[in-house]
Amino acid sequence: MISLNPNWDKSALQVSLAFAPLHSVIEQLDAHHFPTLHDFNKLLNAQSTRIKVASGLPLRFVEQVYGQLLFEEQYEPRCYLKGEVPTRANNWHDLFNALVWLTFSHSKAAINARHYQALTQIDGASKVSGRGAVRDAITLLDESGVIVPYADETLADLLRGFQWKELFWNQRTQVELHMDFYLYGHGLYEKSLKPYVGMTGQGLLLKVEPSFFTQPLAQRLVHLDKLLANYLNDFQHCTDTQELSPVPLLGIPGWTEDNKASTYYDNADYFRRGRRNGKRNIQKS
Repeated sequence: MISLNPNWDKSALQVSLAFAPLHSVIEQLDAHHFPTLHDFNKLLNAQSTRIKVASGLPLRFVEQVYGQLLFEEQYEPRCYLKGEVPTRANNWHDLFNALVWLTFSHSKAAINARHYQALTQIDGASKVSGRGAVRDAITLLDESGVIVPYADETLADLLRGFQWKELFWNQRTQVELHMDFYLYGHGLYEKSLKPYVGMTGQGLLLKVEPSFFTQPLAQRLVHLDKLLANYLNDFQHCTDTQELSPVPLLGIPGWTEDNKASTYYDNADYFRRGRRNGKRNIQKS
C-alpha cells in the first residue's frame, strides 16, 4: 500500500503503545516533515555501532528504482549484496521498514539473509523467483510479525490454543507480568495508523527469563533482536507459516480502552477459536 501525501504526526506515534518499540528512533525525527532518505541515513550514521547486513556490508537506504531489474538489483539481493535498502519517498510502509531496521537490525539482517539463501539455494548459484515455504514464513514475519516474549509456559499455551478470554482477561495480571507484545512487521505498523477490530498480527513466541520484564525497554529490545536473529539464523526455524501464532492485537491488555470489560472478549468474530498442531517456536534466553 502506497501512502501519498502522508499526514506526518510524530506526537501521535509517540503516545501509542503499538509504536513503543519505535519510540526511541521516532523521537529523533523532525516533527515538521515526513521523514526522508536523508533522515534515515542520518540516523544510521548516528549509531554507535554501524548497522550491517549479513554479508558484512554497511547498511544504507537508497531511492527505489523501478522497471525490469537484474537479479542483483532486485530488493533482497540488492540489500544482501550491496547493503542497500530501496526506499520510496513519502511512503508509510517504507518508513516503518526503515525504523524497524534501525530498531531490530540483527534480526532484519537475518531475514534478508534467509531470503537471499532461499533465492540462490538451487545448485548454490541458480537464481529463482518463486517464493516457497521459507520465504512465505519470513515474509509473513517481516510484514505482520509480533514478537511475543514470555516467561510462563501456561500463557504461551493459551495463546497457541486461541484461548483469548482466558489469556487476556482471566490471566490478565499474569500476562502483564510474564508476557509482552512488540510489533515487528512494518506492514503491521502501517495498519496500526488506523487500528480496527479484526486487526491481527502473527506472533513469534520467544522464551525469556522472568527478569526480562523488569529491564528497561531499550535493553529488552536489544535482547529480543538478538534472540530473534539467533532463531532465524537456525535454518530449521521459520520454514512454515504455522510457526507463527495469530494475535488479535486489540485484545492485548491496555492497548485499547474497550478491552477493559470482560464482554469485549465475547466477540467471536474477532477472538476466534481454533486448534492446530503448529510447530512450537521457542527460543530460550
